[in-house]
Order: sequence, then structure tokens, then C-alpha cells
Amino acid sequence: MKRFGTYIIGDEILSGKRQDKHLNFVIQTLKQRGLQLSWAHYLADDPAALVSAFQHSFAQQDVVFCFGGIGATPDDYTRQAAAKALHLDIQRHPQAVAEIEAQYGEAAYPKRVIMAEFPVGADIIPNPINRVAGFSLQHHYFMPGFPEMAHPMMEWVLEHYYSDLFQQQIISERAILVMDAGESTLLDMMNEFVERYPQLKLFSLPKLDKRRTIELGMKGELAQVELAMQEICQRISQMGYEWQGIAVSE
Repeated sequence: MKRFGTYIIGDEILSGKRQDKHLNFVIQTLKQRGLQLSWAHYLADDPAALVSAFQHSFAQQDVVFCFGGIGATPDDYTRQAAAKALHLDIQRHPQAVAEIEAQYGEAAYPKRVIMAEFPVGADIIPNPINRVAGFSLQHHYFMPGFPEMAHPMMEWVLEHYYSDLFQQQIISERAILVMDAGESTLLDMMNEFVERYPQLKLFSLPKLDKRRTIELGMKGELAQVELAMQEICQRISQMGYEWQGIAVSE
């Protein structure tokens, strides 16, 4: 299965001037199609940091959604950093220019058309709101920071390029709530199940409320998850801890 990642770019996110609205959208949009997010990073509007991050992810085979920094103001570095990471020049993309001209006419020049300058070899991502396109390059998809524009653009990318991956592998999750146990007392047991079920992902979420509890579960293919959780429940009972099932949404 393809791995999916996301970069959320902008000083305004890191400073708290704006709240991130992308991460949860990415997670839910992938989940609706039977896909899941493998990683996410927040990045500042820092040219060197952006180039370094892109160099790393371009070297992988992941599909990466990038939000922010593709405008024309001096604090927007994403387009240039993507080009530099691949040792490419920047040039005006004819189709992106045509989209901006169609939206703004003569007002496209001299400034708005700058946003049609992409790394050489890039393809455009249509923007249904104002026709100022994003761009794609080597499984990386660069979109504006504005959710109203970026989110339908991400959906277009998924439908246009990755519909063959939809619902191929449904990731299921099952969990129990273990009462009055510390993670340290369950650690050996958890390590044992990680080794026994390497195709699954174990998770442990302690909660310090009125009563100490641990949400303990597995993610992966449904039949394997249910088998592993049945064995975990038996082991927890043998260890003398009370537990209860947790309802999950698929």
C-alpha cells in the first residue's frame, strides 16, 4: 500500500495566529477512501528547512500533500524550495497562466501571474475557487494554505490519481479499556503481541482520570485484529485486571 504524508506550512500556524484546519481533514478524507495518513509535519516559512524536508520526501515513494506557501508574497517559499530540492528551474506554466488570465483578465498582470511559476515539469492542480492553480511534482501535491481552496483540490488529486487504491485494504481497529493497570506492568505482554502480530499495529493510551485506565488496542486487517484482541483480553483477565470493550467506528 502507498504511504501518505502531509506538510502543513506557514509561520502563522506555528505562531498560533491561525489554527490548523488541514490535518484532521487529511485524516478523514483518506479514511473515507480506505486509506490512512502515515506521517505529518508542520514547517515554518523557512527556505532551508523547506528544501531539506522536500529533499527527504522526494527521495521516498510516499504521496505527499503540501499546504501553504505557494503565493507570490516575499514570505512564500514553497514553490522555490520544491524546485531547489530537485535542482530544477522555475518557469511559468502555460496552463496555469491561462487559468489566471481566464479569472482575472488584464488584472492577471503583472503580479497575479507570478503564482503560475512552478518547477519545470510540474503539472497543475485545478483550483475551483479562484482558478489560481496548485501544482504536482513527483507524487507531491502543492496547494494553497486556504482550506476552502486546498481541500477540494486534495479531493481532486485523490480521485484523479489514486482512485485505484480506494478501499483496497480496510484498516480496522479494536480496543479495550484496562482498569487500574500501569503501562509498565503490561509492557512485556505488549511486546510479546507486537512480535506475534507484526502485520498489526498495537497502541496504548493511558488516561489519568478518577480511575487509572489504559486504552489498549490493535489496528490492521479485521480478522487478524479480532484474533489478537481475543488473545489480549484473555491475557489481561489472567493477569487479574478488569477490562471492558470500547465501541469503535469503522
